[in-house]
Amino acid sequence: MAWLNGWGFLLLAGICEVFYASIIPRTDGFTRLWPSLYCGFFLLLSIYLLSLSVRVLPLGLAYAVWVGIGTLGTVAYATLFMGETLGLVRSLCLVMIIAGIVGLKLATPGNV
Repeated sequence: MAWLNGWGFLLLAGICEVFYASIIPRTDGFTRLWPSLYCGFFLLLSIYLLSLSVRVLPLGLAYAVWVGIGTLGTVAYATLFMGETLGLVRSLCLVMIIAGIVGLKLATPGNV
């Protein structure tokens, strides 16, 4: 399990963020028990894994990557399973998010 370092924890944290964000509509404003518990579990797990990643990675970079994975994954989920349309402008915005994250990584001192 050598891959489970800062980046591995960060990837898992981002995936957990997609899990909790994608269930939010089913919580019906957190009035439905099981979807709300699912959401809360993955929210807490995501933040915990993020906290493990920042033991190794710079906070600003880790947070940007975490949010980026969550954003890209949630948009992909919504497009594939909830009937949302992507379109050219939204696609370009997602590319800009990726470019910003890559830029932060390249500009990080020590380039972890």
